[in-house]
Amino acid sequence: MSKSQIGLIGLATMGANLARNIANKGFRVSVFNRTTEKTEQFIKDFGKESAGRIHGSTNLKEFIASLETPRKIILLVKAGAKAPCPGESGTGQPVDDVIAELSPLLDKNDILIDCGNSHFKDTERRQNSLTTRDLNFIGCGISGGEEGALNGPSLMPGGKKSAYEKIHPILEKIAARDFSKNPCVVYIGPGGSGHFVKMVHNGIEYAIMQVIAEAYDILRRVGKFSNPELSKIFANYNKNPNLKSFLLEITTKIFTKKEDGKYIIDYIKDAAGQKGTGKWTTEIAHDLGIYIPAINMAVDARIVSGETQMRAMSQSMLKQNLPSKKLSPSGKKNLIKQVENALELAIILCYEQGIALISKSAKEFKWNLNFAEIIRVWQGGCIIRSGYLKDLALAFSTDKKIATKTFQKIMKNLAGEKQKNWRKLMSLAIENGIPVPSFYACLNYFDSYAAKNLPQNLIQAQRDFFGAHGYERTDKPGSFHTEWN
Repeated sequence: MSKSQIGLIGLATMGANLARNIANKGFRVSVFNRTTEKTEQFIKDFGKESAGRIHGSTNLKEFIASLETPRKIILLVKAGAKAPCPGESGTGQPVDDVIAELSPLLDKNDILIDCGNSHFKDTERRQNSLTTRDLNFIGCGISGGEEGALNGPSLMPGGKKSAYEKIHPILEKIAARDFSKNPCVVYIGPGGSGHFVKMVHNGIEYAIMQVIAEAYDILRRVGKFSNPELSKIFANYNKNPNLKSFLLEITTKIFTKKEDGKYIIDYIKDAAGQKGTGKWTTEIAHDLGIYIPAINMAVDARIVSGETQMRAMSQSMLKQNLPSKKLSPSGKKNLIKQVENALELAIILCYEQGIALISKSAKEFKWNLNFAEIIRVWQGGCIIRSGYLKDLALAFSTDKKIATKTFQKIMKNLAGEKQKNWRKLMSLAIENGIPVPSFYACLNYFDSYAAKNLPQNLIQAQRDFFGAHGYERTDKPGSFHTEWN
């Protein structure tokens, strides 16, 4: 039997689907899982699916022997749930355990590709350790969920470029396609840059999902729209070129799904889960002093949603003084438009905050990143794919005329009637006692950068008053201190 061109360890749903994707694209792939029964069941279920191109191994030595050299091995094992403390790496013990077991069996120039959600500092630690043994380690962010893994994900690999060149023919074949039908994969950069970009992708995902959820909350509580009506509203939003996206598409479907004659959405607990990547995004932003309020608030919103006991107790004690009037038909129509405008502008700024974090971190870690290409690989396969990414990629074009024209188009979109509607909607939400943390954070982000002056001059005066910290002046250079008393 011919040796496999690539191997994959970890046959949970993502790993199993990615292995099938690889085989279906014409590559021979060997698979291994610590639980032998899972490997055997996978071969039984899918071994014939791709003309026998999948080979199952029951032990690591057999798995290693089945691969062409230099060996290329994808790891899709649990990265470790606990997020790191600021300035530290994560706790990806399962990945470390697999590497420790695997690396003594490998030869010089073999390549390990971690496609799990590892912390980027863990990736760099592993790269440094394996380099001393002449082994290559690629940290590859992968987005698209179960369906993406099977039909084409967005891939964000980082590490040694010479190692990437050996695996990119396979990655290009299995990746999703962008708006121009090119593969949604690109070499991100050195070190842990691939996993860093994926981490920020997830932070943007948190923020956009939260903004959509807040839009839903306003529409159902103020507009009193039914689930079928909400589905139609979001379907119409999804026709907007700047809003058309995977997340709005699935939101439209969610509102119509029934079980035993009941809409499932009405029976799902309002306590959101998280796996840590959003938290990692906020931590690194705080460490580096980068302003990403919509992402921060999206993480906080998930945290408070999980405080179910505290929320239940508070509901009996905290009384909201809310308006009782219902919206007229014309009022409902205006509300739908206001939500659409607010969604469009807020989501633009969710992307902006993520890109700003990547940009400033790239300077900090000395990564030379191609932002147009990073945005391009988000155009297909991944969770945050949307029509707006076409314009956003052009804003980073090497053609300065195209970049300037596109940037001006984006700035124009943030002004005018849409912004007025956004502000009206935020006032309406506050008046009706509806929390809109990420919606409002995006507006604060906009206003913070648009304002000529911020009130931190008072904070500097206070700091100087009680701590003699000094301050700078607008009328002359230097550092100053005042004896305030």
